[in-house]
Amino acid sequence: MEMHALIKRHAAAGWRHRWKALALAWLVCTLGWTAVQLMPNRYQAQARIYADPDALLGTVLRGIAIDPTPAGQVEMLQRTLLSRPNVERIIARTGLDLRAATPDAQEGMVLRLMTDIRLTPSTRNLFTIEYRDTDPQMAKDVVQAVLTLFAEAATGTDRRQMENARSFVARQIASYEQQLREAERRRADFQARYADLLALDGNVPRLDAIRSRLQQLRGELEDAITRRDLLKQQIAEAPAVARRGGISAQAADAERRLRELRLRYTDQHPDVIAARNQLAAARAAPRPADTGAAPARPSQEQQQHALQLVDAEAAVASLERQVRDGELELERLTDMARNAPGVQAEFLALDRDYTVMRRNYEELLARRESIQIGEAARTSAERAKVEIIDPPTVPTLPVAPKRGLMAAAVLVVGLAAGVGLAVLLVQLDGAFYTPGELRRIGLPVLGVVSDARPKRHAADTAAFASGVALLLLACGGVIGGSGLMARFIA
Repeated sequence: MEMHALIKRHAAAGWRHRWKALALAWLVCTLGWTAVQLMPNRYQAQARIYADPDALLGTVLRGIAIDPTPAGQVEMLQRTLLSRPNVERIIARTGLDLRAATPDAQEGMVLRLMTDIRLTPSTRNLFTIEYRDTDPQMAKDVVQAVLTLFAEAATGTDRRQMENARSFVARQIASYEQQLREAERRRADFQARYADLLALDGNVPRLDAIRSRLQQLRGELEDAITRRDLLKQQIAEAPAVARRGGISAQAADAERRLRELRLRYTDQHPDVIAARNQLAAARAAPRPADTGAAPARPSQEQQQHALQLVDAEAAVASLERQVRDGELELERLTDMARNAPGVQAEFLALDRDYTVMRRNYEELLARRESIQIGEAARTSAERAKVEIIDPPTVPTLPVAPKRGLMAAAVLVVGLAAGVGLAVLLVQLDGAFYTPGELRRIGLPVLGVVSDARPKRHAADTAAFASGVALLLLACGGVIGGSGLMARFIA
């Protein structure tokens, strides 16, 4: 019940302000329809062209020339056709510059044309050029100027592209040649400076081989030193035997045999022990009486031992020198092995830069050959094929503004404004419309008096409905008048 009473109260309040709402709707609609009628007509001129990408580029060049995608050039023409220099040429050719008296106006005209001129691809080869203007002849002239530019660009783009590409590739090749020479020089200097480290390359087997060789030399040096000391001992013992004079031939033979065995075996060898025992037995045997003291002089055996000692000293010196050289080489290679990873990483980075630069240089050389092949093909065949399917004509009917649609939109806006005003006034209305409102504020209600003028109430309703109907008829008249005007112009 409360909701029903609230709705009834708002309806009564809204009905009270109906004329204000209707007046606002009429005001909004009248102003809106006047503005719609005063809007200038815009005429659209269009043309359709056929551009053959296969003729523009040629299927023979796919895969070997610089333009393997035929549609790419047409897309490029679409993007570059409406560049600022081309738009300025269109303005100069069509006389649009007469409309702009100031530099700011000219700048605004250039920016508008760059967005107002539309190139729409219908299919892969079919394109539509459209432009709208208040002057139908100007719309046609602008489309014609765009067509002319398109044809000129289609015929001249290949040549300009080839010249630009050739000059660009030539500059890049010259630059890469200089960079490549510098990279080769840096690489050669680095290799010459760190040849040993680069040759080592973390070669662990080489270090192991040097260590094994050094260990072997040390063993040989110990053997040589032992042999030298033994020869010295034998030489030192030989003169003492010689000074004793008369020893038996058997003792001399035993002593000579012992010396030979000691050169080959150690003192614990059984043959050496047996020879030592034989020598002791020979010395212990009785000897003939001495005939006199003989002068001490080196025997032939002592001379041989002396020569052997010289050879032994030379062998020891040689082995010591080889051991020292091996130790130095091992130390040097160990230091190199510690520094080799950093040097190798630096060389790999240098070599990687050189490899990338050389690959880019070789690709540029291949690209130059492709350009030459493409240019040769372009000089012997038709490169551009542009046909005008529908030439531009002077439009007779405006395409904008859509006055009928805009008039209907104005009507909707006017009615919405009237309803909004009524709702606002209802919210601000402080009058009492039902007895319940009086009771809620504490006033006693003795009775309710109904309206005694039903005929006048009906007349007010009819007048309000007539006002709304006249508003709708006015909207229909505006829409119909717009259609009649368009037919009359046609």
